[in-house]
Amino acid sequence: MPNQVLTIDPQNELKFKVDYSGLFEQGCTTYMRLTNPSNDTVLFKIKTTAPKKYCVRPNSGVLEPNSKVEIAITPQPVYVDPNEKHKHKFMVQSVVAPEGKTNIDQVWKEISPDQLMDYKLKCVFESPRGANPNDAGDNVAQTELTKKRSAVADEAKPSTKDAVEGLIQNEAKRKDDDHTTGAKTTLTFTKSDNAETDLHKATLEVIHLREEESKLRHENLQLKEELLRLRQAGGGDGRITRAHSYGPEKNAQVALMPWLATAVGMALLGIIIGKFLM
Repeated sequence: MPNQVLTIDPQNELKFKVDYSGLFEQGCTTYMRLTNPSNDTVLFKIKTTAPKKYCVRPNSGVLEPNSKVEIAITPQPVYVDPNEKHKHKFMVQSVVAPEGKTNIDQVWKEISPDQLMDYKLKCVFESPRGANPNDAGDNVAQTELTKKRSAVADEAKPSTKDAVEGLIQNEAKRKDDDHTTGAKTTLTFTKSDNAETDLHKATLEVIHLREEESKLRHENLQLKEELLRLRQAGGGDGRITRAHSYGPEKNAQVALMPWLATAVGMALLGIIIGKFLM
């Protein structure tokens, strides 16, 4: 690999300013000057190990013989991890332009790696006071951070006390609400139990009335059978037959009417109570 033909200033390192929190200071641009002292036209490119954290203008170009160019390197407003501080580097890559070649992009594609000339520079990060954050700057930043945390803790103490008192009040209120809710629930359950008891009684009464109705129907059938036997025993006497047939049927119907009315009334009462509870 040939030696770098360009003269680079600064020669070894590029300095950037960062604040105590590890952020690049906005508007602090570092400049690098490239000079071509030869009689050849030289193509150059600027590369970095952290391309997302720096803006380089121009990052490539052409240097005519005995000409120079100034490269502006502006850091982005991003956080710099202390573990990455020693990994940030820049490299100036150059090559002598072949004669007759006008397409610069094509030259970079076709150039052999053995013809490339590289020159590396490391990055140095400085605090606003000029101290190196790798040593004293880190201690100062840590001290400032400790002070801020202490101030936040002091401000949070009254808030913590208020929060505890608020939790106690909320707990007492919750217990009162639970007590009130429990009383309401007990009252509701009592009403519900009484209603269920009344409904059960009404249901049993309806069942009893239905049994009585069944018995009455059975007795009515027996009376009809008895009437039929009397008709057969009376022979051709129509008057006696009619008398015997009229008397028992009417008496059975008269005896059955109160029971039927009671059964119907209780059934309606049970239906009304059921709808009220639903």
